Amino acid sequence: MHEEIEEHKNPQLKDIAYNWVDSSVFLFYLEVFCIIAMLLGGSYGLYSHRYKGKPVVEIPANTQYTPEYK
Repeated sequence: MHEEIEEHKNPQLKDIAYNWVDSSVFLFYLEVFCIIAMLLGGSYGLYSHRYKGKPVVEIPANTQYTPEYK
């Protein structure tokens, strides 16, 4: 078991499985970046599809509450 651990102390091996400190920092910053990217993307999507006001709608005279016929 001890020999197996010694094999992975080679500085050229930069695997996530053997270097938890550096990989956890990398994964933390990756997660923060993804959350910020999703928040900005969602905010931009809501802004670009926002409610632009009440549209002017023409109502035919014969469909009103008190209809007016010709």
